[in-house]
Amino acid sequence: MQRRTIVKAFAAAAITVLALSGCAAGTPDDAPAEGEAGGLIAIITPAQSNPFFKAEADAAKAEAEKLGYETSVASHDDDPNKQSELIDAAISQGAVAIVLDNAGADASVGPIQKAKDAGIPVFLIDREINESGIASAQIVANNAQGAAAVAEEFVAALPSGKYIELTGKESDTNAGVRSEAYASVISQYPDLVSVTQETANWDQDEAFSKIETLLQRDPDIQGIIAGNDTMALGAVAAVDAAGLTGKVVIAGFDGSPDAVEAIKAGTLLATGLQPAVLISQLAVQQADSFIRTGETGADEKQSIDCVVINKDNADKYTLFGLED
Repeated sequence: MQRRTIVKAFAAAAITVLALSGCAAGTPDDAPAEGEAGGLIAIITPAQSNPFFKAEADAAKAEAEKLGYETSVASHDDDPNKQSELIDAAISQGAVAIVLDNAGADASVGPIQKAKDAGIPVFLIDREINESGIASAQIVANNAQGAAAVAEEFVAALPSGKYIELTGKESDTNAGVRSEAYASVISQYPDLVSVTQETANWDQDEAFSKIETLLQRDPDIQGIIAGNDTMALGAVAAVDAAGLTGKVVIAGFDGSPDAVEAIKAGTLLATGLQPAVLISQLAVQQADSFIRTGETGADEKQSIDCVVINKDNADKYTLFGLED
């Protein structure tokens, strides 16, 4: 059930060439000419109070500055209107590229098209949009593979009993993909009964509140599987407050540092590690290639496998990665 990480191999991927259409007409006056690195790369993510989003923003910033670019870092807080304003700002500032963890698979299409029309390539990380041919790259973790692997850990620890699922924001494609992958595994265990499926919108406080209420209604809940680690940690806290630590199996997704510490402490069963740092680095590297050559050196859509973190490999954890 354990998987060795293979994500480093993707750093050297060179598959399909993408050309920048309309760049000459829309290139900002102060942008470097093709063949030259430099200029502003705008990095836009959801709220960086979430360690996953902070890690990807920090990694993108560090990689861009290492390659000779200036950077700006901002959060859209999963608000499509704020995201549009930030993309407009990047356009007005003459950004040479945008690295974006978007605020909605449909709501983000228009603003990304606007950036493209202005001659600014957009490199999506973590979340896809429901269109192809607009973003220069869409680099995401293989959420279906990773969530299925987490669900396998969950059912191995709890093959029967009652469980709750916490899901993420409905506007986020990852929320649906992970939930479907969980169901594809758990549905094979008829003695494992779903009590309810509730959204906690990726939020720890909301997860705590909902699990606290659900445990008061039914203290015989034996399992909780969450769409991300932030919600899983909210569930851990609620279970502890109810005096049920050790009696409820809890699993999450993302591979956050706090989740790994909870695994080591025995309060969380497992998490699915998304290689956020690598994905961000790849996005910046491909942006650099695009700026210098007009090509990314990779397919638009790129999927990178996740790795389950559990008590057996938690000691090998690095920031959203695993040591060899």
